[in-house]
Amino acid sequence: MDGDATSAVEHVFRQEKGRVLAGLMRRFGDLGLAEDVLQEACRKALELWPQAGIPSNPAAWLSSVARNAGLDHVRRAGKSVSEAEAVLSCLPAAMLDETQAIEDDRLRLLFICCHPALVPEAQVALALRTLCGLSTGEIARAFGVAEAALSQRLLRARRKIAEARIPFELPPAQDWPQRLAQVQHVIYLVFSEGYCASGGDSLLRADLCAEALRLGRLLDSLQPGQPEVQGLLALLLLQASRGPARLSPAGQLLTLEEQDRRLWQADLIAEGLAMLELALPARAPGPYQLQAAIAALHAKAVTASQTDWRQIHVLYGALLRHKPEPLILLNAVIACAMAHGAEHGLAWLERLEAVPSLANSHYLHAARADLLRRQGDRRGALAAYARAAMLAVNAVERQYLLRRHGEMRLPLV
Repeated sequence: MDGDATSAVEHVFRQEKGRVLAGLMRRFGDLGLAEDVLQEACRKALELWPQAGIPSNPAAWLSSVARNAGLDHVRRAGKSVSEAEAVLSCLPAAMLDETQAIEDDRLRLLFICCHPALVPEAQVALALRTLCGLSTGEIARAFGVAEAALSQRLLRARRKIAEARIPFELPPAQDWPQRLAQVQHVIYLVFSEGYCASGGDSLLRADLCAEALRLGRLLDSLQPGQPEVQGLLALLLLQASRGPARLSPAGQLLTLEEQDRRLWQADLIAEGLAMLELALPARAPGPYQLQAAIAALHAKAVTASQTDWRQIHVLYGALLRHKPEPLILLNAVIACAMAHGAEHGLAWLERLEAVPSLANSHYLHAARADLLRRQGDRRGALAAYARAAMLAVNAVERQYLLRRHGEMRLPLV
């Protein structure tokens, strides 16, 4: 098998799956069929490209082959070609215009994934699988479930979409408020997986971050003036701005204190701050606006020592009233320690060990190690770094913790 052709298929499938799949869904109205014919097109590409060469537009090639396979499937089901092409004749004509539909096809697919007929866990898993091309194994690790169980969850979701006849369209205006929160949540989770991968050998998944930003911008264009939509987009922009500084040239994870802030992307920071400013006059702070405000304080600090940790601690207190979640509580404790002293944070960490989801989280033990290091407790920090490294799933994070552990073992000079 030609390595270049194989890599090209894998790249296209990862980068373009959401767009191609959404186009097929628009044509056939059947997510299961769309996924099946796309897989068939990928198999044909692996057979033909090594001999015929890689097409100039691989994504268009896959889309065309998959579409023809879909038409064949509809014919075999006893329908005529004209019926196959008219499967979605009930949709607005504008949606059948390729150039007009291509930009928001993926948003329509996202709204299908986030339909209230599906349970929340299935919504997120389906969006990550269909829109972002994550493997079933990657999603299973992110959820902390067995791969077989996740496969069944995805299968049930596809069946539900077919049985409920969920249309491939954006919801009517009156349904947006109840649907918007879950769509935002999924976009946020897509970005989070790209910003800090749940497993594997890479910390960053730039394709997922870019897809989340694209969807965030598109959502804002469709729902202008929504403070939480603006807050979400501001948060993603401000977080994404740090991307080039988060890894050393050798691929090692760098914390906020270690990063070269000259590498932060000023254009994304400016756009994120401007977006946050648009949201704030509404005086309706929600969780995304509060997280964006925290990210903005980091972005405005010229050096790590100039970070306004007291204000960040206050903002985390407000955020906890909206989202009393374990990881947010842990971040609030870290902010408290940075604002008021490591001893305050360590006292709180002792209490957090009673929270089941944090007791075996590498984040808690990494936080303890860092605070003990700042206090000069070398032995305690060594033990905490070792424990955190043992629990870390992502290889880059694990290497960072081992690096810190090694630094603590060096003799003092």
